[in-house]
Amino acid sequence: MTQPLPEFPYHPDPIATGAVVPSDTTCVCCGQARGYIYTGPVYSVDDLADRLCPWCIADGTAAGRYEATFTGGAVGDDVPIEVFVAVAGRTPGFPGWQEPQWYFHCGDGTAFLGAVGAAELAPHPDAIETLRQEAGGWGWPPDEVEQHLSTLDKDGGPTAYLFRCRVCATHLAYSDFT
Repeated sequence: MTQPLPEFPYHPDPIATGAVVPSDTTCVCCGQARGYIYTGPVYSVDDLADRLCPWCIADGTAAGRYEATFTGGAVGDDVPIEVFVAVAGRTPGFPGWQEPQWYFHCGDGTAFLGAVGAAELAPHPDAIETLRQEAGGWGWPPDEVEQHLSTLDKDGGPTAYLFRCRVCATHLAYSDFT
């Protein structure tokens, strides 16, 4: 019988986002086949792709044993180092077209909600505004920014990645494409 997944405060539903999948694979870290395997990015000297269970990520064993991290660059400030360590070393990451980023807000890491397109962003005007600011920073005129936002696709490029602040519930997003 498969045990319940550990809790990931910064990635609350890793099955829905595809970072964790059902699998009979034995974890290279603990030597157990627990019914799930992590499929997201692993930054380590060792080849750990699709070889770690969520439990070894959650308790920090995989990060400690392999000097591994699971998330890309950080976006935010005024965050305690313990939060950065928890996000980078004890939280499942997610794949992106480029190196994935993780948002920090209100002095804490945000919760990753998944890849989204224009339709999924519609209920989150705060995230859409974050994307407008991002694209505006690229020097794009407003009509090109709006065109970009309308073409976001959760299953293709360009894609947006949605986060929610764990303190104030603000939604944040960034877009990514080849």
